[in-house]
Amino acid sequence: MLTLHHLNDSRSQRIVWLLEELGVPYEMKKYQRDAQTRLAPPELKAVHPLGKSPVIVDGDVKIAESGAVVDYIIRRYGKGAMMPARDSADFEAYNEWLHYSEGSAMLPLMLNLYVSRLKEAGAPLHPRIDSELANHLGYVEGALQGKQFFVGDALTGADIQMSFVGEMAKAFGKLDAYPNLKAWLERMHARPAFKRSVEKGGAYRFAT
Repeated sequence: MLTLHHLNDSRSQRIVWLLEELGVPYEMKKYQRDAQTRLAPPELKAVHPLGKSPVIVDGDVKIAESGAVVDYIIRRYGKGAMMPARDSADFEAYNEWLHYSEGSAMLPLMLNLYVSRLKEAGAPLHPRIDSELANHLGYVEGALQGKQFFVGDALTGADIQMSFVGEMAKAFGKLDAYPNLKAWLERMHARPAFKRSVEKGGAYRFAT
């Protein structure tokens, strides 16, 4: 059985959601961040050298990067669901969103998170970070214009992977400026599988 090593308030939550959407049997091993430092516990180092989450173990396969985890689970267990056919017009867009989430969109969001913790010392960096946030959230907003999902007319791994971007934008109070992104995240939150994932993995409680 597939095992998910799950850390609270982390990218791992979207893997719980994916597994619930697909109805894949899995075991979840939970880890808690330190309440003061917000760091992952050292026990995760025994699972993967980076001590990060998500990590899945499926037989001899161990994967730590969330985009790769989403891709693997859908290919291995999706039975053709939640990804476009490889020879379809939508596949390259789907693949791009899988990479864009962590490769581009999350950088200014994480910078905003860390620099905000510096209080006044981080003030000189905020104009540049705010500019990058507006650039990327504006791009995502435009991509969702007139669409229910990022790719095609049904939920795919692109939506799963992009969900953490939406969650972080919400945590920073940015969503009102991006109504398409806000409406999309609300639709994702309304899905029964998403609700189950929160019940099992815990709601996001970002310390912003």
